[in-house]
Amino acid sequence: MHLVWTICIGFLAGVIARWISPGRHAFGFFLTAALGVAGAVLATYVGQALHWYSAGESTGFVGAVCGAVVLLALGRLLAGKR
Repeated sequence: MHLVWTICIGFLAGVIARWISPGRHAFGFFLTAALGVAGAVLATYVGQALHWYSAGESTGFVGAVCGAVVLLALGRLLAGKR
């Protein structure tokens, strides 16, 4: 159930990350949501592994948004080179 909750938070983090990150987005809504989910999952497990926060803390949501912003920036960087 923890993974399902992380995916739901990741979806919301992806939407917020798209709103926060400036510039024109080459991604559609679903790819942005997928990058948000991936960023949230990555930031959740990395943050917990490094003991920055534990499961269930609201700081994890901030980490998820930051992870989603980073993945969106990397995706935009890679998509821009095509």
